[in-house]
Amino acid sequence: MAVKDRVPMPEQSPEERIKNFSEVALGYTEEMALAEANRCLQCPTHPCTSGCPVEIDIPAYIKAICDKDYEKGIEILKDTNNLPAICGRVCPQEKQCEAQCVLGKMKDGKPVAIGRLERFLADLNLPKKRVNTKSQREKKGNIAVIGAGPAGLTAAADLARMGYDVTVYEAFHKAGGVLVYGIPGFRLPKDIVESEIDYIRKLGVKFEYGQIIGRTIPFEKIRQEYDAIFIGIGAGAPRFMGIPGSNLNNIYSASEFLTRVNLLRANEFPKFDTPVRIASKVAVIGAGNVSMDAARTARRLGAKEVMIIYRRSETEMPARLEEYHHAIQEGISFHWLTQPVEYIGDINNNVKKVRCIKMELGAPDESGRRRPIPIEGSEFIIEVELVIEAIGQKANAVLKTGFPGVKLNRWGYIEAEPETGKTNLEGVFAGGDIVTGSATVIEAMGAGKRAARAIDRYVSSLNRI
Repeated sequence: MAVKDRVPMPEQSPEERIKNFSEVALGYTEEMALAEANRCLQCPTHPCTSGCPVEIDIPAYIKAICDKDYEKGIEILKDTNNLPAICGRVCPQEKQCEAQCVLGKMKDGKPVAIGRLERFLADLNLPKKRVNTKSQREKKGNIAVIGAGPAGLTAAADLARMGYDVTVYEAFHKAGGVLVYGIPGFRLPKDIVESEIDYIRKLGVKFEYGQIIGRTIPFEKIRQEYDAIFIGIGAGAPRFMGIPGSNLNNIYSASEFLTRVNLLRANEFPKFDTPVRIASKVAVIGAGNVSMDAARTARRLGAKEVMIIYRRSETEMPARLEEYHHAIQEGISFHWLTQPVEYIGDINNNVKKVRCIKMELGAPDESGRRRPIPIEGSEFIIEVELVIEAIGQKANAVLKTGFPGVKLNRWGYIEAEPETGKTNLEGVFAGGDIVTGSATVIEAMGAGKRAARAIDRYVSSLNRI
């Protein structure tokens, strides 16, 4: 195989996968993984590693695959990444490690499929659920982690491996955060998430569910009982457009719609108690990864027509190209340069139409993308039965009352030092979406890893006094 050729990922056919919630990407066989791993140039400067938020020694684990030393490869992965089976599936490698790959910078070249190789190794390891012995040592202190999403899980696991007694407080009845309530099983199977979390439990991390700090347990009580605290509660409150008609029936936020299906298993109603509206014609507002997840989920729930409405063009779309291509294959249609301005209902207050206006792109805004500008006189109607708004999330209002003394910025997120996660309160650290706003899983994990190191330095300094 020529160096420039990238081994394709085997997948379920679009015709089959729209009928089920099983994983679309089927994973590399050993033969495929070896062929892809042998494309790696083993660059001495390791540029790909510089693009990894959790600092994995990428060339080293790829070399281990080439040598068929899979145990060594798994050790290398687990040394810095506690959730490799998850990262190998949902990380935007094309914008991070793979963007730095020398092969991808060559003429007509394509980067090594770093994420797919990470998944290959991690999946080999899952049945064994190996525990790194670094956690088996005398405890150095006790740490509370608030929130069991990617940032909290990473901080908890790293601190446990450093020798701390760690307890994670989670509001839901399951750990995982966005990994279990936000990302559908066809992208990230829930048994994969549970296996990764089981590894973290085996490191000695304890989980307390149904606990909303500031409500069920006072924040000050947590501060008194632990040497340090990491807050990683995410930014789970949905944003809404707030246009006329937003209070009509059958208009969901993507957060509610996906949580009903992913966490509460509404797709299996009435076997499970939570229902979800099944509609023939669905509109999803926005074109990020969450939008793709919502649209593809609606398709699997039986919608005959699913459309994504986005106010910018395809070029500005924030979703991963892989998810976009999968959506197209599954029959999702796209209305580019289109902005909803009003929802119109029937006599029963059920949404039936979306009034939209066409847009054109002007100069770039603060996001760096070209600003959408309405075109006067271009309004038109789209008929719908269900609308899902996926235009982003914001900080949960629980921060304003539940975490007294923690300094927030003007958007309601926690102010914390980027490299340490340190907040204005002694011994309190924070990271992930609750600090940065909506970001990727791997970026949240990177924040948890940096905070864990800072917490270790902080508690160690207390012990020396």
